[in-house]
Amino acid sequence: MVLEPGQHVDEKQLVQELEIGRTPVREALLRLASECLVEAQPNRGFVVKPLTLQSIKAMFEALHILDHGAATLAIHQNTSAHLALMQDAQQAFEQAMEKNDALSLVWTNHAFHMHFARSCGNSYLIRALENVRCEANRLAYLSFGEKTELAGDLLEHYQSVCREHWQMIEYLERKDLSGLKKTIETHIRSFQRRIVIYLTSSIS
Repeated sequence: MVLEPGQHVDEKQLVQELEIGRTPVREALLRLASECLVEAQPNRGFVVKPLTLQSIKAMFEALHILDHGAATLAIHQNTSAHLALMQDAQQAFEQAMEKNDALSLVWTNHAFHMHFARSCGNSYLIRALENVRCEANRLAYLSFGEKTELAGDLLEHYQSVCREHWQMIEYLERKDLSGLKKTIETHIRSFQRRIVIYLTSSIS
């Protein structure tokens, strides 16, 4: 089942398609609501959270601040274990790229960035980044997917994501805060630019 932003979530249909009880479906929807992926509305049940330029701008602002904060803390930590996990996640990302598997790209990208987040050693910052990253995942699906206005330069986008991920690993390993922050900045701005292009083309 594929649902568009703003679309009503039919709980009965989910129960039938997934062949599970209504309680686990409701619990899953409440979890999605806590991650800001759906919204509970009076007399409508749940709807997929709409994508707006304002909400996306706020999300990217938060991502920018949190990732830079994580970088500042991470260079003072022993990050060897996290670096190994980031490398594993990046290799899995590249395997998903070879298969053009957009969903796997989203989850391996999420894993990479959460391993980076955990390298900062601050549980509050990690939780905040996880919340923002969960909301960013559906935007990542648009960014990595073929069925969008962005599909023309998809291979180039994949390659730039890979390059920036490996640069993040290198700079974190070298404790180079300036290089790490510049790469994070480039990475986020590229992601944001693709999503804004998608939204503006969809509106027009």
